[in-house]
Amino acid sequence: MDDRRIEALRIRRDAAEVASERPHPLHISNGEEFRYRNSENKPTHLANYSKGLPHCEKTGVIVNAEDYQQFVRGIDSGDVRDFRDTPLGPPNQDGVPFPKWQSHIAQTSKGCKVPVRAWESAGAGSTFDLQGPDSQSLTMPPAPELDSEELITEMIEIYGMALLRDVPFANFNSSTEVQKVVDLLNQSPWIKNQATNYIHLTDAEQKRLRGPFTKQTVFRGIAPGDNVGPYLSQFLLVGNQGLENIQSLSDGYIAYGAIRVDQRIRVAEPLKDYMTTWEAWVDVQNGADLRGIETYSETPAPYRFMATPRDLATYVHYDALYEAYLNACLIMLGLKIPFDPGIPFQGADFKDKQQGFAQFGGPHILSLVTEVATRALKAVRFQKFNVHRRLRPEAVSGWVTRYVNDDTKGIEAIKPLVDGLGEGLLKAVADHNCKQNQKFSDRTSDANNCYKASYLLPMAFPEGSPMHPAYGAGHATVAGACVTILKAFFDAGATLNFAFQPSADGSKLEPVTLDKPLTVEGELNKIAANIAIGRNWAGVHYFTDYIESLRLGEQVAIGILQEQKLTYGENFSMTIPLFDGGSIRI
Repeated sequence: MDDRRIEALRIRRDAAEVASERPHPLHISNGEEFRYRNSENKPTHLANYSKGLPHCEKTGVIVNAEDYQQFVRGIDSGDVRDFRDTPLGPPNQDGVPFPKWQSHIAQTSKGCKVPVRAWESAGAGSTFDLQGPDSQSLTMPPAPELDSEELITEMIEIYGMALLRDVPFANFNSSTEVQKVVDLLNQSPWIKNQATNYIHLTDAEQKRLRGPFTKQTVFRGIAPGDNVGPYLSQFLLVGNQGLENIQSLSDGYIAYGAIRVDQRIRVAEPLKDYMTTWEAWVDVQNGADLRGIETYSETPAPYRFMATPRDLATYVHYDALYEAYLNACLIMLGLKIPFDPGIPFQGADFKDKQQGFAQFGGPHILSLVTEVATRALKAVRFQKFNVHRRLRPEAVSGWVTRYVNDDTKGIEAIKPLVDGLGEGLLKAVADHNCKQNQKFSDRTSDANNCYKASYLLPMAFPEGSPMHPAYGAGHATVAGACVTILKAFFDAGATLNFAFQPSADGSKLEPVTLDKPLTVEGELNKIAANIAIGRNWAGVHYFTDYIESLRLGEQVAIGILQEQKLTYGENFSMTIPLFDGGSIRI
């Protein structure tokens, strides 16, 4: 036993050495945090996340720059006392459990007692972990700046996605509305001028170049397989056979042991968006907790297969972050998708004389695909709170609304963005918001409505974004980590002998004929993109949040697999195809 104790210590030390040898990079933001200033030369933090701090009801800008610095002090120190000293809620109402709100929706919801909403896990990036890369040993490049061509394209995309939220995926290829957004994107400078601008871009920006788009490629990821076949990954649609093979893939039931889980989703009320009045926007920026007040449809059925982007937004509103990948793992195990050829115990029982279970079997993979999620969240929380503090798309739309309504003081920096969005798109957004505010009783126009026209981003969630900065994205980082684990264990080159897409009404899955079969790698990359970009469909993230976070999560998972490799007695290998192409062998 003494020998075993010494050997266990050695292996732990070896794994720690692997972790410690990873270089800790410099963490570099885009430098905007102190760039924009008011007439008193105090920073307005116009391009940074300030949700929850007291904001001016007329301008939407934080009332006091010192509040923002207190917010940062709490993030840096990790001391809960610093966060308790940070003002939360509308001006002069810090410490009030149910503040006085300005909007009709906040005044009348939750029994007329809407609470204030706190920030979420701001100190997670400062914690240490005993396995995998340290949360501060990985980084993300600077986010696009407020006046950049890249952000113009991202905001055209997000506004366009909001307007297309109820177009069925099955109708994308025939939709004239989708084509209009494709045309707008392809005319944006970031897409149109790629060839001439290429040499002036950073390496990170060059890796993010995409387009020109078609209706088949728009609103998708950029990893191998993302543009092949239906928009949604098969792993978000199909089930497996279950006990005694009593169900088919297109039934959409995933066997969880002797029980089953249905892939159908609760149907949010179609054509209903939120945060389309200035008062509601300001209340949400001041931390109004409007979670859980969205409405759902009962007809023709309360549940259906994900048929529209709104359905996908609903999925990523309430999913356990590793949910989709745990389901994908169970589906593949149920379908007996082959493992990576380098993994042991795949021969016939009479030859191998043992099967994978606690190692290299179902329990091993299922537990690891969930285990990486918390480590991915710690890594991305450091980027979110400690490094970039990027504002959410909803906040950008507030500056757009002010600027187009000729209230430009202090926000002159967004002129290139407003010009780049174009009159046509802005008019479409204003018309959409006008209809929203006329149709729904919770949008009763307030007497003190600040602006004649609303160019606010129509949100799928009443509460808007979560209470943490945009960059990187938690869903996308977890997606990158979990999918990397699955690509390590399963044969990523294996093909799927089926392809389905939801009918336009979501009542059933319909078979699709493709020129070439779908692959495990492609559908895993696609599920990562679907879940991450599903947050863009909701209005809470940008494209760069998706792609850079996916890469971050990939590195988290690879680091864990490298360290775990030291703990096994078996001689094995895993070949992992990467999101940017190529592969790594462990």
